[in-house]
Amino acid sequence: QVQLVESGGGSVQAGGSLRLSCAASANTYSRYSMGWFRQAPGKEREGVASIYTGDGSTYYADSVKGRFTISQDNAKNTVYLQMNSLKPEDTAMYICAAGPVYCSGGCLKPSYYNYWGQGTQVTVSS
Repeated sequence: QVQLVESGGGSVQAGGSLRLSCAASANTYSRYSMGWFRQAPGKEREGVASIYTGDGSTYYADSVKGRFTISQDNAKNTVYLQMNSLKPEDTAMYICAAGPVYCSGGCLKPSYYNYWGQGTQVTVSS
């Protein structure tokens, strides 16, 4: 069982930045895909970014490329999502996920993931 705990959400104005953290339980962190998803009210869950902990390869949704950066700290079993140049349309619940898979084109579909965190709210005002 993998436990995921997110933190770092909040309210910012458009153009601002936030960094989200996802701390994973230790014994299953290696060789996992870790993903960040977001879900706004009335909308489907959208894959934002993923990272494979085995080699650090990263993938991004087109909507966040150049603005968001996913990274990992293996010593802390933690994955981060640095979000810059935030827009009102980035407003959503951001949810961390983990799955024992490697996806050559990135794991941005919810079906790849077995474990989910509770989420952290991000609100961007114009």
